[in-house]
Amino acid sequence: MENYLEQIKNKLKKKFNPKSINLIDKSYLHKSHKSYDSKKFHLKLILECERLKKLDVIHANRLIFSELREDMYKKIHALEIEIK
Repeated sequence: MENYLEQIKNKLKKKFNPKSINLIDKSYLHKSHKSYDSKKFHLKLILECERLKKLDVIHANRLIFSELREDMYKKIHALEIEIK
């Protein structure tokens, strides 16, 4: 799992060059949910990035989701995004 989270971080670093990036696995909070899949992650992304901060929230989120499109289909069930 740690390796996968690092891969996600590296994709985002390469694309957006953030000052800082924190990716938190919150999957354990969703184990009781009906749609829970142990093969998919619930993640919280905290990204400090001037480029994205200048954009409206929807546009910034779209850029992030676009970069992680394949991961969203295969390994990420939910992604909470906070841009600083």
